[in-house]
Amino acid sequence: MNWDVAHKVAAMEAVKAHRDLAIDRNGYVDVYGALQRADVVGMARPMPRLFGVYAAPRDNGPAVLLNANLDIVAQRHTAAHELGHHRAGHGTALDEELDRARTWGDGSWPDEEKVAEAFAAWFLMPPPAVQTALAQIGVRRPLVPEHAYRIARILGTSYAGTVNHLHRLRLLSRVQKTEWLRVKPASIKADLAGGPAPGKAHVHLITTSAHGSTVRVDASDLVVLGNTGAKFESLPSALQVPEEAPGQLSLGDASASGSAEVTDSFIGTASATVYIPGVAELLAFTLERQAPRVGVQSLWPA
Repeated sequence: MNWDVAHKVAAMEAVKAHRDLAIDRNGYVDVYGALQRADVVGMARPMPRLFGVYAAPRDNGPAVLLNANLDIVAQRHTAAHELGHHRAGHGTALDEELDRARTWGDGSWPDEEKVAEAFAAWFLMPPPAVQTALAQIGVRRPLVPEHAYRIARILGTSYAGTVNHLHRLRLLSRVQKTEWLRVKPASIKADLAGGPAPGKAHVHLITTSAHGSTVRVDASDLVVLGNTGAKFESLPSALQVPEEAPGQLSLGDASASGSAEVTDSFIGTASATVYIPGVAELLAFTLERQAPRVGVQSLWPA
């Protein structure tokens, strides 16, 4: 099976899964809620060499085991990949190496893994959700790598995975895909944040089109205001001014600045408002903590 066939199979199965599991195809996909509605037991624990495991019904499943050491984006993708195995009726599957090319010799993928991997993309990035994300960043199609990065933040996906899927949706040419995959996400984050972002932290750009939206963040992520002169009118106390980088000026109080960092004390959801010069109404949005899962699913945050 080649990748084109795998994507055709996976795209159709993803549509069925969205319908069967009551998934809103117009926005961020709650993959953990989908696992629960599919009656798939979810667990997560640190695993040095594993992405995840799918246990088929005949092996005391259905269940998925996720690597708790993965960041939230990689863990979401793995959860969707394992759900793909379940939806396709595959047997028990172990992603035994973090380096899949090493696991499968020259990097070729078994057919079942191709289908599960393609399913993860179509499940987490259905076309209506991609269109919603494009509208939120104010463009009809992605024009620069920054747009792909911002779509990835809205949908909770990886930059590379999003670029590849945008090409699959015919929103990027093959040349654009190749060029954009050469761009390092760190450089995009630095451009958005006005300086290097800490570690694996993500940068969430807030503009007027974010009004009424939910911004899903994790500890160390940066929330950056994109409109000139904009400042936070109200902000959860668990967000703070980013630490100064060498040679950078202090931003001062977070509520009076255009940037804030999410601390590990932030849990659940909270509201934030932004003043934008020349705009009568305050921009309002919701911040929601999305941290990697660990333990048994019944104890995970909603």
